[in-house]
Amino acid sequence: MPHPRGHPRPQRAGPQPARRGEARVPGPGRPRRARRRKADAARHPGGAEPPRGAAGRRGPEPAPSRRPRALRRGGRRRTAAARPAPPGRRRAPPHRRTFPPYVPAPGPLPARTRNPVGSHVRVAGGLAARGLAHAREIGAESVQVFVANPRGWATPAGSPAQDEAFRAACAAEALPAYVHAPYLINFGSHTEATTERSVRSLRHSLRRGRAIGARGVVVHTGSATGGRDRATALAQVRERVLPLLDELTHDDDPWLLLEPTAGQGASLCALAGDLGPYFDALDRHPRLGVCLDTCHAFAAGHDLAAPGGTKALLDELVDTVGPGRLKLIHANDSKDVTGAHKDRHENIGRGHIGAEPFRELFTHPAAAGVPLVIETPGGQEGHAADVALLKELRDGGGPGS
Repeated sequence: MPHPRGHPRPQRAGPQPARRGEARVPGPGRPRRARRRKADAARHPGGAEPPRGAAGRRGPEPAPSRRPRALRRGGRRRTAAARPAPPGRRRAPPHRRTFPPYVPAPGPLPARTRNPVGSHVRVAGGLAARGLAHAREIGAESVQVFVANPRGWATPAGSPAQDEAFRAACAAEALPAYVHAPYLINFGSHTEATTERSVRSLRHSLRRGRAIGARGVVVHTGSATGGRDRATALAQVRERVLPLLDELTHDDDPWLLLEPTAGQGASLCALAGDLGPYFDALDRHPRLGVCLDTCHAFAAGHDLAAPGGTKALLDELVDTVGPGRLKLIHANDSKDVTGAHKDRHENIGRGHIGAEPFRELFTHPAAAGVPLVIETPGGQEGHAADVALLKELRDGGGPGS
């Protein structure tokens, strides 16, 4: 189009803007890279090269400010950093989450001579980064964790860095740690698929327990399904579990802790006396112990709220499995009455058990030095209150003192 005054329109010295669908073509002006080189030469006389970053850019490498946006291609999820780089370009390494190294608190830590009181803690976000942070927030002196989905069969490998940080922190702070195996495990099942998966799942929990320095791995004692009698189911327990116990040959291997259930259905072990045949089926293996859940015992028929009820339970437990087998106590009150066979936990002192039976528990010789872990409702606030109350009862305080 002619210029308004009749002269041809002057041409720009720089590159022309590209029309839609056309590639941009540089104009006759000096390329920008040449202008930058000239400016660099003026700032760095004598031919000195300007500083370059790790990826060949001038100046220090900028830190990533956010995680790459997730993309979906071909039905799979991947990040932007995982896309192949164009020819001739270097792709920055993908963003990786890192955790600061654990630094113990200065000064000596007090030795714990009485029952450590703690809680089951969530570990989504990292065993050390999230699990131990929650434990410290509620004043826990012992911890229990899941190392796999408790309602699934997956066997994740875990993070070696988080495992080592968790193990080091627990050792430095004298914090007893335990693993709870998935709930689906049942060595009394009549289906081959369930028993095979139970073997893999428990083996995974035991190996992960050793990796994080756990003292014990808790597993429910299961039930006889398919209408089979208890003797047949216990024979299968022996066939499947005894080889796993024989694999525990290292000094730092965890104990396998049997947790009796509340007595629902065809339970293999609910009352303290039921542990006798279970221990016999496993040859009373030296790595076999007990995790006593107070809510389960109460629901199964041990009336802990009656005068002397807690002492009677612990006396029967020692008579059945012998001294030194009680390795962990799940301290939970009960929403239901004794003998209801319902596993419904309540906060300490707010259920049908009450607070006094826990004071009695602390004074029994069988429970001396045995860690307690709560599995009560209420989130962080409820857990902190339960831990504080149990510490008061342990130390001679609390309600009615």
